[in-house]
Amino acid sequence: MSADAVGFALLILGLALLVGKMIRVRVGVVQSLFLPSSIVAGVLLLLLGPEVLGRFAGPWGENGVFTESMVTVWSSLPELLISVVFATMFLGHKLPTPQRALKLVGPQLSLGVSMASAQYVVGLLLAALVLVPLLAAPAMSGALIEIGFEGGHGTAAGMRPVFEELGYSEGADIAVGLATVGIVGGIVLGIILINWGVRTGRTELLTGSAAMSEDERKGVFAEGESNPAGEMTSRPSSIEPLTLHIALISAAILIGLGILEGLRWIEQQTYASVMLDDNTPLEIFAYVPLFPIALLGGVIVQVVATKTGLDHFIDGELMQRIQGWALDFLIVAAIGTLSLQAIGDNLGMFAILAIAGTVINLALFLLLAPRTIGRFWFERGIGDFGQSMGVTATGLVLMRIVDPEAESPAFEAFGYKQLVFEPFFGGGLVTALAVPIIFLTGVWPLFFTMLVVFLVAVLSGLLYFRPREMKDRREWEERRAAADPPPST
Repeated sequence: MSADAVGFALLILGLALLVGKMIRVRVGVVQSLFLPSSIVAGVLLLLLGPEVLGRFAGPWGENGVFTESMVTVWSSLPELLISVVFATMFLGHKLPTPQRALKLVGPQLSLGVSMASAQYVVGLLLAALVLVPLLAAPAMSGALIEIGFEGGHGTAAGMRPVFEELGYSEGADIAVGLATVGIVGGIVLGIILINWGVRTGRTELLTGSAAMSEDERKGVFAEGESNPAGEMTSRPSSIEPLTLHIALISAAILIGLGILEGLRWIEQQTYASVMLDDNTPLEIFAYVPLFPIALLGGVIVQVVATKTGLDHFIDGELMQRIQGWALDFLIVAAIGTLSLQAIGDNLGMFAILAIAGTVINLALFLLLAPRTIGRFWFERGIGDFGQSMGVTATGLVLMRIVDPEAESPAFEAFGYKQLVFEPFFGGGLVTALAVPIIFLTGVWPLFFTMLVVFLVAVLSGLLYFRPREMKDRREWEERRAAADPPPST
């Protein structure tokens, strides 16, 4: 593929974002739903692309109004841009003390692990009681909810060789279909939840569309309103500040890539020679994605800059703007290249797993988030709900809607959780090993293991983190009441 084709595909993404912004400014229902321009643009590309318009006969081809090279470029962007999003998460920000990190990560990790392990518990139970005996499905189908929902399209595609080696090649197709339903359902249900949260006072930062100005509903600033996007930390005669920050992000991602490749090399030199069966080697880091390690690379760059006294050259606001650019392009590309074909295959099993996964994610968000997280429980919990439905990017989308200026610790806590969470779930160790383990041992060993993990995560949140978190919430409510007493009658 030529560089011109890649560049033109990116130009069309930019144009789609501009159209999406115009729709946000002009259409009231889009404003009332807090839909970002990137989601609007992504839906527009989906409708005009191969999955919708391309399926109808007409003057356009099988790719709709686009070319095959455009769709190919767009489909590869989310995997690349998610590393940019995570590499920038801590760059330009003062790193927290270990005490603050532990305080934030505890309840967040409890909620995230509860949702991920519950997908195995529910999926494996359905496999044992319904899918295997009634639909003649392989026992490995019990892992599809977590692979498709928590893992997403990248994990589903990455697990395809494992499914093929174990004689269940259609499992990867079903997982891709579940990933599609997860992203769409996560965004739709997330928007519904956010609107419900705003109207019922459960969000702390969004206060309801009725109280918003017209500019806020449109997502624009008033003329003359000062909103700096960042500070000049380098003289342009030496290097443009934006160029400097992109270079630092590049270093962070390369450090993460080096760490991941090093771990994969060690794996290949040691336990990868152990065969789980005749054809499947014991590989862990082969299935670990780059983006959580890129986050670690960003932390390393920030630590080095702080220790050497160079951290003042990294501007947090500018890093957030770069992160926002990457996230906008990621969202448009991810939604615009959704695969709708897989949804029509294996419809019975697919519907059962999709409904079960959606219900358990929604129930755990509503039941656990307000009981394990104190302040900003909605802003923080909605990210885990989005991730459990449609991969990490969906969680970031929902957090950005409910906390557009990153005023809460939601992004910070979510990032800390990812460092511990991602090596295991959503494409990590547990995801990589689940299918071979089920193939070798059947449903029940992994079911009981995940049941124990689920119970430990839930009970630690309710019994250990809840008292401290509720105390923080009460103290904040008391301070707010004292600062804003009710009017006298």
